[in-house]
Amino acid sequence: MSITAGTVLLVDDEELVRASTADMLVELGYTVVEEISAEEALRLLEDGLVPDVVVTDHLMPGMTGTEFARELHRRLPGTGVLIISGYADVEGVAPDLPRLVKPFRQAELAASLAALGKS
Repeated sequence: MSITAGTVLLVDDEELVRASTADMLVELGYTVVEEISAEEALRLLEDGLVPDVVVTDHLMPGMTGTEFARELHRRLPGTGVLIISGYADVEGVAPDLPRLVKPFRQAELAASLAALGKS
């Protein structure tokens, strides 16, 4: 019996980070849709994708993860967003957005996602 935890839209411009994070999410029971930029992710939303949660890198070419989260909340209010960043004190990450610092373990990712559902 397969239980799906939901659909995650995963956005990260670094292929290795995106692939390893996707693997962790799949092991946690999520269906994962991967994209390399916020702009491409927004196109998926325009095409009808409605993710249960979004995991996005912060520092990406073009739109930052924080900017993407704000746009996502305008389009899909109530969708949980987790910002992942390799920098503990990144300028521009809004303090009201949940954040997980890279590198992270699967258990930390799972706990961060679980916390999104409670906020």
